Amino acid sequence: MERIIVKPPVPGESAMAELKHWLGISRANEDQALTHLLDASLAICEAFTGKAPLRQTVEEIIPLAAGWQELASRPVQELTAATVIAADGTRSPLGPLAEALEWRIGGSACVRLLRPVAGHNLALQLVVGIAADWDSLPAPLRLGIVRLAAHHFREREGPSTTRPSAVPPASVTALWRPWREVRL
Repeated sequence: MERIIVKPPVPGESAMAELKHWLGISRANEDQALTHLLDASLAICEAFTGKAPLRQTVEEIIPLAAGWQELASRPVQELTAATVIAADGTRSPLGPLAEALEWRIGGSACVRLLRPVAGHNLALQLVVGIAADWDSLPAPLRLGIVRLAAHHFREREGPSTTRPSAVPPASVTALWRPWREVRL
C-alpha cells in the first residue's frame, strides 16, 4: 500500500498565533521556521495517534483484490475519486463510485469492489482528518501540537551533546494518548 498526500493540512494563522503566543514571539522574522515546525508537529501527531489531526486529501494505492481492504488513512471523511492503475501505470476512472465500490467507516475505513475490474492497482482519493480547521481541532491535540513545535523551537540551538529524541516529550504524549489508535 502506498499513501501520497495530495493536499496537505494547513494549520493557518490561528495556529501560528497560538504558537507565537506560547513562545512569547511578536515579530514575523521567525514565521518560516515556525511554519515548518507546525507542519512537522502535525505529522508527528498523526504518526503518534494514527489519525490525521487536520483535514487533508490523500491518495492511497491498494491492490485490486476481492473482499474488504482496510485503508491506512484515518479518519476518512469522504471518498472523492477512484482510478484503476494498469500494469503499465496508465490510469482510468473507475466509474460511478456507488456502482463500483462499497465502503464503510467504523474505527477504520474499508473498501471492496462490487464488480470485477481489470487492472493492477486501485488509487483512491480520500479526504481525511479529525477537524476541518485549526479552531475546530480538539484542545488536547491542538495544545500538544503547539507544545511540540515550541519544544523543537527552543531546542534548535541546544548543546551538541544532547541527542534529539524520536519520541515526543511526555507533556505532549499525555495530551495525545487518549486519541491514540494502536494497530497490530
